[in-house]
Amino acid sequence: MSKPSQWPLPPESFRVVVPLKQVEKLKKHALSTGLYTTGLGYYKKAKGHEMLRNIHDDNLLIYCLHGKGELRVDNTTTQITAGDLVLLPKGVSHYYKASGDQPWTIYWVHFSGSDCESFLDYLAIEKQRYVIPLGIHSRLVTSFEYLLECRQTNYDTASFINVANLLRQMLSHIALLGPISKRQRAKHQLDLELVHSLMEASVHEKLELETLAREVNLSKFHFIKKYRELTGSTPVNHFIHLKIIRACDLLDITNKSIKEISYAIGYEDAYYFSRIFKKVMGTSPSQYRNTSVRQG
Repeated sequence: MSKPSQWPLPPESFRVVVPLKQVEKLKKHALSTGLYTTGLGYYKKAKGHEMLRNIHDDNLLIYCLHGKGELRVDNTTTQITAGDLVLLPKGVSHYYKASGDQPWTIYWVHFSGSDCESFLDYLAIEKQRYVIPLGIHSRLVTSFEYLLECRQTNYDTASFINVANLLRQMLSHIALLGPISKRQRAKHQLDLELVHSLMEASVHEKLELETLAREVNLSKFHFIKKYRELTGSTPVNHFIHLKIIRACDLLDITNKSIKEISYAIGYEDAYYFSRIFKKVMGTSPSQYRNTSVRQG
């Protein structure tokens, strides 16, 4: 099993290494033997991140959300930019690193299983073509975020079986997303996919409007105005909605306290979080959890 990088994590970054005992169980379980993860993570503005693997005995998927990096395979170097998907099959020696001046923000997942080759064929990955200009897709970012929710659980077998099948669904969805050109990426003045992807990736922290506006090359005023014209809502309201959806998921699948869940989605004040939650959902977090348990 290829080991994930031991590179020190920057703020708001996550890394999950599946314990070897769980990997052995996933290999044998009927619901995961075909496809299972051995490690996954999210690195934000990963300055100094690099990895050399001469021996690669699983498959690796990297999705660049922001910034730049480069990949070298067989003495061929490919530049990686936002929206690029890197897929490195088992056995392919490689070296990659983040850009020095614009370090990438990436999601990544190592995976293995008896169905991997079939998925690679299904994705129609051309021989020796390891970088796909897929573009920014908010649903794909959401899929990665749901994979990473395993870090909120007890690392039990059921959690990783869920991750395995979420990964299966995500790979199937990637096959529907055709490569796009850089010209297509810049087609619209406001790239909602990019905006919503950045929101999804930042749902566990604070996100300033100035940051979003800067990413789409607009002033804060024009960004809010354009967003409202296209969606009928404000970016702040949409971001809050995403946070509350994630809170509902954590209330459903974990035993974490309200305070812990509040912190997990970027609210340091649990009382403020509870007020926002009730405003959106019409009930308090504790009432929501009790109701969902009874209904379940």
